[in-house]
Amino acid sequence: MSRNYKFRNPEGVYFVSFAVVEWIDVFTRNEYKNIVLDALRFCQQNKGMEVFAWCIMKSHVHLIFRSSEGQKPELLLGDFKRYTSKKIVQAIKDNQAESKREWLLEQFKKAADQSTNVTNFQFWRHDNMPIELWSNKVVQEKLNYIHYNPVEEGLVFRPEDYVYSSAIDYSGEKGILDGVIVVK
Repeated sequence: MSRNYKFRNPEGVYFVSFAVVEWIDVFTRNEYKNIVLDALRFCQQNKGMEVFAWCIMKSHVHLIFRSSEGQKPELLLGDFKRYTSKKIVQAIKDNQAESKREWLLEQFKKAADQSTNVTNFQFWRHDNMPIELWSNKVVQEKLNYIHYNPVEEGLVFRPEDYVYSSAIDYSGEKGILDGVIVVK
């Protein structure tokens, strides 16, 4: 079965979660989180990605998005993941202060060796678990899940206090990612 099977509606709004291979805590450094943010900005400005909610956790990313320029959502997400994978792996290679550099690269190489369609390094797991958001109730459930994830992890007391999330946008203030479409 194709990994893209669940993206049935090209105009749909989707909730996706995608994790680093072996659920490795890579996003403990802001410089790696900022690569994800920069890629989201690029996709918003140049690829028609509409972002409704997002959150970068230590080992994974949650995103609610829609592709608004006729591109299939699975292709848009695939481009995003390929780009961020290459950029983050390169940032790890270049980061002399990264204490886990050799171990991380070894894990990404091992994952690539076990994959039939990846060469060199595999950063992201292949599964995205896309769920089309078809009702206000489901949208609210996923928004709460995304925004309360850092609270449940013990990173913050209130969702809007976590910088690498759209929760602050939903509290009426401005977050670090422009153009977040707040769902009421």
